[in-house]
Amino acid sequence: MKIFNKMIFISVFAMLLSACSNSISLKGCPDAEIEWVDMLMIDDIKYEHHYPEPANENLPITIEKGRELGKVTYEMSDNACSNHKMQNGDAAFLKEGTNIYEIKGYPTSLIVAANDVVYVANTNKKAKTAGELYPMDKLVNNIYIQSTEDGKRIHTFSQSSKDKFLAAFYDLKLEDVQSLIDVGKLEGTRLFLEIELNNGVSIRLLYWGDSNTFHIGAIGNDEIKEVINEELTNLNK
Repeated sequence: MKIFNKMIFISVFAMLLSACSNSISLKGCPDAEIEWVDMLMIDDIKYEHHYPEPANENLPITIEKGRELGKVTYEMSDNACSNHKMQNGDAAFLKEGTNIYEIKGYPTSLIVAANDVVYVANTNKKAKTAGELYPMDKLVNNIYIQSTEDGKRIHTFSQSSKDKFLAAFYDLKLEDVQSLIDVGKLEGTRLFLEIELNNGVSIRLLYWGDSNTFHIGAIGNDEIKEVINEELTNLNK
């Protein structure tokens, strides 16, 4: 689906848009038509809502809200200028005053909840590795390969491949995304991966096989490439 692909690309570069220089004055804003991603920022971490793929919209997601982490203080959609830099309390579509909660059993640096929607960490300047950005040890149910056309799940990693992938993925260092774009690391054939947490929440990864690179700025190692190639072979059998 064109809509699905468009959504994915908007999501990949959301962190770049939100990193633009800030403008204190809001006079004349918005000054451009901005296709906002459903995102929010709290505790210096930017989060995105990862929409469910069409074939699995009815899959159960079980979350139990914990303590309140804060509130939305600024709704960017229809208010922010194109050079707005996200700050704590900013959200794309959530109304001012919306409560943001922790999800019991999961690190707040991984996922939070607001307006009964789950938001997944997208940018965390304190995170130096993929495992620090996505602290999900013992929290993963399955890993899937998704269709690049409509996002449907088309293959499930074996248990051994899941374990090998996660063990290698956690240690990958995070590089500057814009620098990787500048040298062409995020070009070529893409693979859509979905990491399903035990509560049903999905984390989506874009992976470029030619450069062994993930959209979050992590460059894979030999183990990552080996596992993915093995699962692609199994998919095509």
